[in-house]
Amino acid sequence: MTFLPVIVQLLLLVVVAVAGFYDLRFRRIPNWLALIGLVVGIGLNSFLFEWAGFQRALLGMGLALLVYFPLYLLRAMGAGDAKLMAAVGSMLGPGNWLAVFVLTSVLGGLVALIVLLFAGRVRKAFWNVGWIMNEVIHLRAPYHSSEELDVRSPRAMRMPHGVMIALGSAAFLAVRAMMGSK
Repeated sequence: MTFLPVIVQLLLLVVVAVAGFYDLRFRRIPNWLALIGLVVGIGLNSFLFEWAGFQRALLGMGLALLVYFPLYLLRAMGAGDAKLMAAVGSMLGPGNWLAVFVLTSVLGGLVALIVLLFAGRVRKAFWNVGWIMNEVIHLRAPYHSSEELDVRSPRAMRMPHGVMIALGSAAFLAVRAMMGSK
């Protein structure tokens, strides 16, 4: 984990909290919020750390897009989620973003499993995972063959990923604080 000034931590929390609220309430993350996050991430890191901060912000944004853009193309994730994670990456840089990504993935997986258990859809979810893997292995987009695998479809079981990104970011900052990282 690299150094993260308090102002960056606070602004990260504001951006992801607002995104989580919007995603939970309206099932979307506004473009203006992702843009503010990107401008703050790149601008603040450039101001605080000059050229190295600018590079770190771009690398964090790039890594986030490298991971999330294919998920968006496969319609497994919304565009707002990809843009929000790019903003988070621009604020944190690649190493810290990777930690947020792991925490977001673990928390999201746990919440998804709980939701699936309560909805009685665990068996169907595992079948869908197998179907997705088969389609990807054969270089086909899973949403072409099954409407419920398209995040844009009303038949899809969706979870507001912006909330998970907010929780993953907050967990990252909490773990950092407990470990005594600056």
